Amino acid sequence: MTQVVHSSIGPRSPAPPDSGFGGITRHATPAAAPTGPPDFAAIQNSPEFAALRRRFRRFVFPMSALFFLWYLTFVLLAAYARGFMSHRLIGSVNVGLVLGLLQFVSTIAITIGYVRFARNKLDPQVAAIRAKAGVADA
Repeated sequence: MTQVVHSSIGPRSPAPPDSGFGGITRHATPAAAPTGPPDFAAIQNSPEFAALRRRFRRFVFPMSALFFLWYLTFVLLAAYARGFMSHRLIGSVNVGLVLGLLQFVSTIAITIGYVRFARNKLDPQVAAIRAKAGVADA
């Protein structure tokens, strides 16, 4: 059964006149100047954007090629070098298992490397391009 507890509620102190509730105040906020969408064609044709794309490609394409070569080597070794891949290293752990696990390690290392690269090299350039275009950060 539910028990009802009665308590006396005292008078509240009045709120200051400028205080609002949930960010709502009695003062009108200045209206933002209407802006149109950014000029994407001008941004794409800017030398800053071209430099950003060049820097991105200098990291991504070589890293992708190296990883693809590493993966293809693993697959070819697994298909054609069974003796090498089945060579036992420690107990039941063989070369194929170690190389397979290194695929995951290399993927994680590439991801961490890209995140650092993007944070230190790409993001400042993106912020500069956005500021020049007059686009607020989202």
